[in-house]
Amino acid sequence: MKLPFSLFLAFKYLKPHRSFVSIVTMISMFGVTIGVAVLIVVLSVMTGFDEVWRERILSSTPHVKIVQEGVLSNPDWVIKKVEKIKGVKGAAPCLEGLVLIQQDKEVFTPVLYGVDPNVEGKVSKVPSKMVAGQFAVEDDQIVIGRDLARRMNVWVGDVLTVFSPSSLSTEDEIQLPEELTISGIFQIGMYNYDVGFVFTSLETARSLYGVESPAVHAVHVMLDDPMQAPRLAQKMYTTLGNSFYSRTWMEMNQQIFAALHVEKNMMFFLLAFVALVAAFSITNTLITLTIQKTREIGLLRSLGFSSQGITGIFFWMGLLQGIIGNLLGVGLGLLILKYRNELLIFMSNKFNLELLPPELYQLSKLPSHTLGSDVGIVCGLVLIFCMFAGLVPALRAARMEPIDALRYE
Repeated sequence: MKLPFSLFLAFKYLKPHRSFVSIVTMISMFGVTIGVAVLIVVLSVMTGFDEVWRERILSSTPHVKIVQEGVLSNPDWVIKKVEKIKGVKGAAPCLEGLVLIQQDKEVFTPVLYGVDPNVEGKVSKVPSKMVAGQFAVEDDQIVIGRDLARRMNVWVGDVLTVFSPSSLSTEDEIQLPEELTISGIFQIGMYNYDVGFVFTSLETARSLYGVESPAVHAVHVMLDDPMQAPRLAQKMYTTLGNSFYSRTWMEMNQQIFAALHVEKNMMFFLLAFVALVAAFSITNTLITLTIQKTREIGLLRSLGFSSQGITGIFFWMGLLQGIIGNLLGVGLGLLILKYRNELLIFMSNKFNLELLPPELYQLSKLPSHTLGSDVGIVCGLVLIFCMFAGLVPALRAARMEPIDALRYE
């Protein structure tokens, strides 16, 4: 198959007679390769973090939370209604609020959940995430997170003094604190959760919050498909009536996902300049080439080669360098992602750096998930950069007059 003459000359200029490929061209393509690889690695890691946090949030928080103004006075009726809706996996009552825990003259302020241990497993994975003891909240017992236990320097069997903040503002009566024994310690893998939440029984929570039985603060709902939360929350609102309100896990954790989304977009925006710089190097290479090939360009023009054909030569050269750089960059990026954890360990040991602090991320490995859409966006953007990089020298070459070019020394 015969190639267009412009494309044929573009290949010839990229591959000089004395070498497989021009050294200057290789440097330009190497810049494109690095830009593409860096973008793919960063976007894949950010997507991996997003999925890890989503998985951990879904394992520790309800998919839908149903509340009523004040307290929810008849939770059993609500649970029966909700569990009849198709797509609902389970529902459970809950009381929740801030408490004060005194330990060795220090005060800690976690959120305390009052739950029914018989049904809590339907709406939370905390009972299955125990690292010490067991998930038992009856008889003045309490379950706390591992990071909170570490900060408080306590373990299973220790007794905690728990205050309700409402008791501090009560003037007409004195509400004594609860003495609760630690029965178990859980670990979800999210620092904010493992340090900020504790569990006890509904009866103990009612005593702390001053709520009459059988009232609760909310009903937690778990779904078969968490992504259907908005639709099912609307259906629950229709089923229960307009005196009830439902919040989805997306709404309750909106700030976390918004922050991850903004970080990913900002990293893409900033690192795109790496590819842009590589495109400038291609422009520089092609401008240099037009100067070197001035007499040849003049000869082509004198033989009747059109200015569009001359433009096509350098346009094709920029496009070819972009395509080759994209392919090499995708390969390099995927290779780095495959051995990312080995590279992380090597850099940590070699330079004594804590690149993935366990107390902050609680991850043993660097997460990663490469999306085809991300790869497509990166390659498309870099290709556009390279096409425009070839356009400037192409227009310069097309404007050369044959006589002036032939007289060039």
